[in-house]
Amino acid sequence: MRSSTTRRALLQAAALAAVPAHAYAADDAGDYPNRTVTVVNPWAPGGSSDSITRILMQRISTDLGQAFVVENRPGATGTLGHAAVARARPDGYTLLLGTNSTYAIAPHLVPNLPYDNDHAFTGISLIARSPQLLCIHPSVPAQDFKAFVALAKAQPGQLTFSSAGIGGTSHLATELLMSMAGINMLHVPYRGGGPSAQALLAGEVKATFIDVITALPFIKEGRVRPLGVSTRTRAPLAPDVPTIEEAGLPGFESATDFAFLAPAGTPDAVIGKLHAAAMVALRAPEVKEKLDAAGIIVIGGSPQEWPAYFAQEVAKWGRIIRERDIRPPS
Repeated sequence: MRSSTTRRALLQAAALAAVPAHAYAADDAGDYPNRTVTVVNPWAPGGSSDSITRILMQRISTDLGQAFVVENRPGATGTLGHAAVARARPDGYTLLLGTNSTYAIAPHLVPNLPYDNDHAFTGISLIARSPQLLCIHPSVPAQDFKAFVALAKAQPGQLTFSSAGIGGTSHLATELLMSMAGINMLHVPYRGGGPSAQALLAGEVKATFIDVITALPFIKEGRVRPLGVSTRTRAPLAPDVPTIEEAGLPGFESATDFAFLAPAGTPDAVIGKLHAAAMVALRAPEVKEKLDAAGIIVIGGSPQEWPAYFAQEVAKWGRIIRERDIRPPS
């Protein structure tokens, strides 16, 4: 009981530090939460987004003393789940754990979104980031990233790459790579990251970006060859693999980002309390252990940092989509 009381005291103190003082004049979050909170995960059960959401909400439920129930609402690149939260009452009882493939990429590809992506949500925290590995089939005669780029330049449009689908982060990472490296490869989209990885293993395609945790066993078996990590820092689970930037492409950065969001208009005090709870959860040993084991890099951003990050991420992928003339499937 004493440890639980101490945790709640720490959460309250952190919440006070996380939001402007003037917010409490209007609403000091009172006894929030005093009933069950629904957290929408806009992807199907079993994926990395679903796992992160459930790991995090289990700890937040314990610390805040109310159930934070995860509800999967997959479909339309995550936009169905986002739409449901955008319509929800902004009281802190309907929240969202989204990915940049929906909040930063989908708006450029999905016509007639049923919500205003720029203004529908308030950021609680940029929670975490999942790096990907650029992997090639062993039959490709390139031992490192520079050799692979040289090969692609010598065979424009002939090398094939797979993705988890048009507009997914594995697709956009490769489009960014081609744009920055000045190469051209043939895109073969699949329905999901699993089928995309299997296509590389079978030699149906020559390259793809794969989540680190998925790629590791295939690397150990010699079934794929890693050329670089998509993030600006090396992946803790693959420390011997250089970043793509280190390997020869300065400024390259791509990842699957996970963000904790609320409907726009949710009181600042509630946002602050949720942010504080998320930070305590991310530092909890049992949460950190699970995320580390999954190859997830914890970010733990603040509500104040969200607008600048969001604007930059939306602009970055919008530019690539326009420059590469990427269009949704008809």
